[in-house]
Amino acid sequence: MSTATPDPSAQSIFLRGNFGPVGTEHTVGDLEVTGAVPPDLSGRYVRTGPNPLPPYPANYHWFQGHGMVHGVRLEGGGARWYRNRWVRSPAVSEALSEPPIPRDAGGWYDGGGNTSVVHHAGRMLAITEGSLPYELTAELESVAAVNFGGPLPGGFNAHPKFDPATGEMHVVSYGFTPPFLHYHVLEPGGRIAHTAAIDLGGPVMVHDLGFTATRLVLFDLPVVFSLEQAMAGQPIPFAWQPDYHARVGVMPRWGTNADVTWVDVEPCFVYHPLNAYDDGERIVLDVCVQAEAFSGAPDDFIGSAPSLERWIIDPVAGRVAIETLDERPQDFPRGDERLTGLPHRYGYTLGENAFASLGGLGDDPRTFLYKHDVVAGTHVEHGFGPGRIASEFVFVPAADDAGEDEGH
Repeated sequence: MSTATPDPSAQSIFLRGNFGPVGTEHTVGDLEVTGAVPPDLSGRYVRTGPNPLPPYPANYHWFQGHGMVHGVRLEGGGARWYRNRWVRSPAVSEALSEPPIPRDAGGWYDGGGNTSVVHHAGRMLAITEGSLPYELTAELESVAAVNFGGPLPGGFNAHPKFDPATGEMHVVSYGFTPPFLHYHVLEPGGRIAHTAAIDLGGPVMVHDLGFTATRLVLFDLPVVFSLEQAMAGQPIPFAWQPDYHARVGVMPRWGTNADVTWVDVEPCFVYHPLNAYDDGERIVLDVCVQAEAFSGAPDDFIGSAPSLERWIIDPVAGRVAIETLDERPQDFPRGDERLTGLPHRYGYTLGENAFASLGGLGDDPRTFLYKHDVVAGTHVEHGFGPGRIASEFVFVPAADDAGEDEGH
C-alpha cells in the first residue's frame, strides 16, 4: 500500500487543492455522523475518480489518473464503514508491488476504472471508457478485468444504460479504426447476448448514449481523435473539428448498423444525457450540451460551458428541435433510475461556476445542486459554499413504489 504525498506545487489544478490525490488506502469503522442518516437508506454509497500514483507525469490529464473507489456502508441510520481502494489496473499493481489480478481479453488499453461505478448481474464494476470493466468485491477489492464472455474489442463506454423492466445492460464502445463503434447488450445474468458494429463518420469520442424503452440515440459529434496530438504525446489526443459532420443516430434496441437513422445536428458536444423517452416516432432527449469541447489547449476538455437542453429528435422528418431548459453552466445529470427510458418529470444536475475553464478555477470554486421540474419548468438550487467541489449525485427512492420525487 502506497503512502505517497501529493506535490502541492504541481502545476495541474487536478493535482492540488480539492483535486489533490489521496495517498493512502483507509478502512474506518463506525463513522461519526453529523446530522442524521435516514434509516431507510441502506446499502453502499460508492464513487470512483482519478487518483494518480506518483511520479506524476508533466503532462498529467485528469482523465488519466488511476482509479480509486471510495465507499460508505449505510445501515440503520448509521455509517458502518468507510474505505478507499485503488482499482488494481496493471499499472497500479506494479506500483504497489502486488501480483496482477486476472484479466480477460478485450479493450484497446488497460484503463483504470476511474470514471463510473455500476452494478450488474451481482457484480460491482468500475469503468473507464475504452477498457474492460474492473469487477470489485462488496469491500471494494479488485477481482478481475472482465469481458462477460466477450469479445469486447473496445471495452465499455463510461455510462452503460440499464432497462429497469428487463435488467438488461446496453452499452457502446468507440475505437480508432472502422467501424469505430460497437453496441452490446448484456443479459440480466451478465453474458453478452448481442453485438453490432456501427459505422460512424470517424474516430470520435462517444462518452454516453441516449436510451428509451425501444431505441438508442448514438452521438457522432466533432470531438475527433487526433493522430498528430497522439504522436506529440498528448495524453488525451482529441480535438474539436467543427467541419466534422455532426449528427445523432436513432436505432432500435437489439438493432444493427442497417437499422440506424442518422439526423444532422449543429456542431456541439455531449458528455451526458439526463434521460430520454419515446413520443410516438419522435424521441424526447434531455441532455447537457456544450457548443464545443477540446477546442483550446489540448487538455481543455470542456471548451464551453454546458447547459441543459431538450432535443426532440424526429427520425422520420430528419430534424432535431431544440429547447433550452436551463442555460446556467451544469453537467452530470441524473434522475430516478426506475424511469430510465420512460417519461420523467424531475432531474438533477451539478452546477459549476467555472465549467468553461476548470484549469482556471480561481480563488472561489463552488458547486451547486440543481433540481429541475421539466413539466412545470421550475428549477431549485442548493449551493454548497466556497471551496466545495461536488460530483455526480444519485437519487435513491424512499421505496420501490415511492413517487418519482419521493426519496433522497
